Amino acid sequence: MPTSTSRARFTTDAVLAGVFAVLCLPFAALGGWPDFVVLAAFAAALVVRRRATAWSLGIAWGAALLQMTMLRDLQLYDAAVLGVLYSTAAHGGRVLKWLGLASAGVGALLATGYLAVVKPLLDNAGFASGDPFSTVLLAAVLFVASIAVLVLAWTTGLLVRSVRDTREVRRREETATRERALVEYRYAVEQERNRIARDMHDVVAHSLAVVIAQADGARFAAPSRPEAGIEALGTIAGVARGALGDVRMLLAELRHHEAGAPQPMLDDLGELLEQVRAAGLDVRFTETGERRQLGTGHQIAVYRIVQEGLTNALRHGDGAEPVFVDFAWDAAGVELEVVNAMHPDSVPTEPHTIRHGVPGMRERAQLAGGSLSAEAGDDGRFRLRARIPVQLGSIA
Repeated sequence: MPTSTSRARFTTDAVLAGVFAVLCLPFAALGGWPDFVVLAAFAAALVVRRRATAWSLGIAWGAALLQMTMLRDLQLYDAAVLGVLYSTAAHGGRVLKWLGLASAGVGALLATGYLAVVKPLLDNAGFASGDPFSTVLLAAVLFVASIAVLVLAWTTGLLVRSVRDTREVRRREETATRERALVEYRYAVEQERNRIARDMHDVVAHSLAVVIAQADGARFAAPSRPEAGIEALGTIAGVARGALGDVRMLLAELRHHEAGAPQPMLDDLGELLEQVRAAGLDVRFTETGERRQLGTGHQIAVYRIVQEGLTNALRHGDGAEPVFVDFAWDAAGVELEVVNAMHPDSVPTEPHTIRHGVPGMRERAQLAGGSLSAEAGDDGRFRLRARIPVQLGSIA
């Protein structure tokens, strides 16, 4: 069934063919009803030139042969042949495309013979005079002009087809590259879940071991040194708070379907950036200030926020523009920023990240005691900013 696009093209061709017929009517009226018949045939060929290119070429040949059979003079409606030849190269199949080029050569020969020889012999209405040399010269000029115009129309269609095919190939390659990168990201999800389980074990086991050791020490030291027991209780509280934050962050990982290479620590950011660069993004990373020690959960938050920002840039940003990742460290923690150019076809809002993107990153930042903002600027860039503080009292 014809699609809406093909119906729209057919309607456009029908309108253009109608306009062409109206323009040719005054000239066809000078020749009488035979020229009206030929004009109608050429107009029909223009109507179906893209929807049924083979029929268009056949109808055009029929109209041209009918015109020569009825000994009609050269008319404005003969320009329809140029549109038909253009369409054979631009829209026809492999065989039809070369039939269009062959038609240009054969048509030039027939037109030359008809106008330079047949018409002068039958009704003395052609271009030639009685001089044989003049007849041959004019026939040669007419042939060169005819084949040049006809082949030019065919070549124009071939160039348009080549440009269109090149754009389509480029679009498919870009789509395939993005899909391949997304498949690689999805493939890593299972590994990430296994790593989350190991992280949970490490965080809980380490924290409980410290708590037990401190509690035993406080129990034995309390009778003789009460101040040591109070200090141990403070250490227990700090470790427990840190472990609670880490566990909450790890549980948050299970509620989000991440699409990136799963490496949960800050030292693994380099590998993440290289993986995204391999997917086609130009990522430029800068870091200022002295790096501070962050707890496990806070490092996961930083990593995942950067990962989500790069994933959004890969999916929805302009892949031809660089993505900037900046880390600014101070005594209180780190402020990170991910900036990417938005795709020209994207809407400068957050519809594509509203499900698990920006809200998920904001939740991660808040669980770590920080904050996050995301906005599309008037300069066509999407900015993701997050502040992650140092986790005082935690044991990383």
